[in-house]
Amino acid sequence: MQTGKKKNSYGSVKALLLGFCVVACFVLIMAYISASKIPDTVGRTLTAAEQQEITSRNSALIDDIWLTANADFPRGQKIQKITIHHMAGNFTLEQVGKDFAAGDRKASSNYAIDTTGSVALYVEEANRPWSSSSKENDDMAVTIEVANDTIGGDWHVSDAAYEKLIVLCADICRRNGIKKLVFTGDATGNLTLHKMFSRKTECPGAYLESKMDDIADAVNQKLSTSDGK
Repeated sequence: MQTGKKKNSYGSVKALLLGFCVVACFVLIMAYISASKIPDTVGRTLTAAEQQEITSRNSALIDDIWLTANADFPRGQKIQKITIHHMAGNFTLEQVGKDFAAGDRKASSNYAIDTTGSVALYVEEANRPWSSSSKENDDMAVTIEVANDTIGGDWHVSDAAYEKLIVLCADICRRNGIKKLVFTGDATGNLTLHKMFSRKTECPGAYLESKMDDIADAVNQKLSTSDGK
């Protein structure tokens, strides 16, 4: 009887270890598949030719590129929206890039604009950034972080950043077939805010939120002209 019990116990342990190995192998395979989807241009210094190629399939307004792995490759839906964020600080584009590159940060945006009006790309438009606390929204939206020139209060942004935001939004709309940008004050519009998808944030701050109708009008004015100016 004791021998039989030992055999049964050994068999159970063996089956448990086998099951563990199967699960571990599955996890490793899935991780490999996921990692293999990340373009080889992510997370490293790019050559001039690579920067030119990446710019050609995104916005010509790009001044700097720091591609992060904190994204889904590719996005799951066609681009239909733009979502505005603020940095909650006056950071350089390089600082934002380093922040998004951190593996434990789990955050990113497609673009950012600093207080001088310069633009950086972190996630190509074809890929989904981790921005808005909503996978559904990020799958459809190009997301833009804007630097603040006033910390706290209404989280003001500089005139240069504001004007470049309008130009960038118009460029995104034109290239992705968005005929008109509409701000409805909720998630049904195609101009959305981070705070619409999370109660934990007031992003993009009171100043940019107050300008959403003006931004939509200015973008639509540019879209109505052939040269976009």
